[in-house]
Amino acid sequence: MQGVVLTSEELRKLLSCGCPDAVTLYLYRKAELPLETALDALHFTVKQMVGATDCLRQLGLWESSVKSASLPERPVYSDADLNRALRSVRFKKLVGEAQRLLGRTISTEELKTLLGFSEYLRLPADVIGLLLSYCVERSRRRGVRPPSIHTIEKEAYRWSDENIDTLETASFYVQSQLEVHTRIRQLRLHMQIDHRRLTASEEQYLASWIQMGFPDRSIHMAYERTCEKTGGLRWAYMNSILKSWHEKNLHTPQEITLGDIAPAQQSHRKNDAYQHHGDALTPLAKKAVQDALAEGQED
Repeated sequence: MQGVVLTSEELRKLLSCGCPDAVTLYLYRKAELPLETALDALHFTVKQMVGATDCLRQLGLWESSVKSASLPERPVYSDADLNRALRSVRFKKLVGEAQRLLGRTISTEELKTLLGFSEYLRLPADVIGLLLSYCVERSRRRGVRPPSIHTIEKEAYRWSDENIDTLETASFYVQSQLEVHTRIRQLRLHMQIDHRRLTASEEQYLASWIQMGFPDRSIHMAYERTCEKTGGLRWAYMNSILKSWHEKNLHTPQEITLGDIAPAQQSHRKNDAYQHHGDALTPLAKKAVQDALAEGQED
């Protein structure tokens, strides 16, 4: 990876992320090495790869143009192309599964988009099936109607860009993302947001805090501190608290309680070593006075 040059902004973000895998992957990509071989070259597990890419995405350092540039120009599928594909048993099964999951008949143009998943993005049929299932389940958990083909297409491009193109990588990715969605729902209740759906930016905040490694209790501590200081939930203020803890490598409630001492408290602790005018005497000071008086009487 010789010749890799980082800007000061890139360096600042990488040093603050607390994720060595993300740093390694970013340097690998900056060296313009093939992303397709990153798992083997970096000796990453699938879990490490997904975690590293998620971290870089949160930092704004994950660009998807590398793989997209290697794709040929996107074709415009004709009715003849679609009829040819429908003669394939595998594609017909995929169409049937998509219609079953979405609960409706798919239009001709939507079928052409689905055809692009396999012929243009080169995603295997079993991966496309998992993609469809994941998008539908994600919408269900958010309490919204089944996704449009356009929404699924955006997710398909993301999978293609991030090399989520085998059943193994797709299965792990789906499992990890659904776990995040489950925790987001739990945190939403902890933060007393039960009367409406989360906005996209609010959900992104929660996902980023989970990806930083904070358990639910720590996030709730930040929520309570935010409400005490601002009188309510202020997402940006709460994010600044959690980012500060993350930069100090404080994640569990115990670590936060011991390591995050406010400046005023630190000053107060330093001043505790001195006796000030008007302060009540400590037991030790009282004893010293009594001993001094006793010595005076003996003299």
